[in-house]
Amino acid sequence: MIELDWLSGQDALFLQVEAPNQPMHVGGLAIFEGAPFYDETGEFRLEDVREAIAARLHLVPRFRRKLHHIPFDTSHPVWVDDPDFDVANHVRCERLPEPGGWDELRHFVQHVEAVPLDRDLPLWELWFVEGLAEGRVALVQKTHHALIDGISGIDVATVLLDLEAEPEPDSASAPAWEPQAPPTDAELLLGGLSERLAGPTAWLQSVAASLRRPDHAAEDLLATAVDAGRALLAAGLPPSPTPWNVPIGPTRRYEVARVPLAAVKVVKAAAGASVNDVILAICAGALRAFLLHRGEEVPPGRTLRTFVPVSLRSPDERFSFGNRVSGMLAELPVGESGPEARLREVCRQMAAVKQSGQAEMADQVLAVGDLAPPAMVGFAARLIVRQRTVNLGITNVPGPQVPLYCMGARLLEVFPYVGVFEQTGLLMGVISYCGQLGFGLTGDGGSMPDLEVLARAIEAEAEVLLAATGDGCGTGA
Repeated sequence: MIELDWLSGQDALFLQVEAPNQPMHVGGLAIFEGAPFYDETGEFRLEDVREAIAARLHLVPRFRRKLHHIPFDTSHPVWVDDPDFDVANHVRCERLPEPGGWDELRHFVQHVEAVPLDRDLPLWELWFVEGLAEGRVALVQKTHHALIDGISGIDVATVLLDLEAEPEPDSASAPAWEPQAPPTDAELLLGGLSERLAGPTAWLQSVAASLRRPDHAAEDLLATAVDAGRALLAAGLPPSPTPWNVPIGPTRRYEVARVPLAAVKVVKAAAGASVNDVILAICAGALRAFLLHRGEEVPPGRTLRTFVPVSLRSPDERFSFGNRVSGMLAELPVGESGPEARLREVCRQMAAVKQSGQAEMADQVLAVGDLAPPAMVGFAARLIVRQRTVNLGITNVPGPQVPLYCMGARLLEVFPYVGVFEQTGLLMGVISYCGQLGFGLTGDGGSMPDLEVLARAIEAEAEVLLAATGDGCGTGA
């Protein structure tokens, strides 16, 4: 029987959650030098760009595959080769209206990212954007969350870009691609049954391995049960209301912020913290400033419950597809008035959360999706999007710290895009590249028209926190 490329339960969940006003793709905005993208007549080299990208798609095979559903929905969908694949459907070019400033670019990003991907095609798009100030070229990327997560997305982007402006030509040309015929309904039904039976077997083997350690099994089981109970109890309680925890509409607001990575590392060293701790502390201070700007009460002790994705991808899973992401819940201390106090509280919380194994427990819960029938996953998805258990999400992805190039044009800066979802109209993505942290803020267009205030507050808070390190900022009492 042919080998089928199944969606995992976690990947299928992103398909089930998607709605017309809630696209479930991730993406980003990249800014490049412009000159290498143009020929001697001043025309954008779109066909050359498409050819260069197509020549590397054998390194990311799912980028030429589309969804194929199993008869009677007996299992999750499978990826199959698209026999009509055309790179022109995925790599496009648009020109901004004059004067090509941030407002024009932001409007384009908001429009493109608010539109769901066509499920009849492979689930990705690249939009090259001309007409930027200083002759630069932007790249707006969108890839469905069922195809990649943030970490694998960075790895895939690295594959498609170059480490040198003029890289050595490949020793061998890209292999010819011949799409494989899709499996028959009989093969899909039989494969789906095998997949359903294999999942419980692997899970039971894991349980059996644990029970072969009687000296630790009972203790581990009790500790896990206690920690899981606490996490579920906390997640089930509604967080404090905010201006963005409302039903979302069809429009989006997108803003970016820039923070020097060197400044974050200074604070990290002075506080004995991690880079992620410092980022969360910066976000806490910026969110406090934003709430005050909105006239909200921010009393001592107020927190914002924040979902922080955690990659469970091992080093040998780089350049792989699908989602290997779990998450943790953090209570951002926006009620603390001082930057040092906010950082101390974030460090304390994150240390406790990591020690509890919350991310691993959540991963075990998500793994049940591989065993559940699609109808049950769909029901769970609908319940998830209707619950209001978090105020926002903040994701931090470490990117390459060396320059990257496309068609000889240097990548100058990059910002992530993370889509909002029902009742959670604010998400913040962070990526590091060549000494800069690029913050990409996505908000519901109706409830967050002043998202720029939060973007500027992030940059200001980073400076405040850096200045505070000279006064003995630390994680102690």
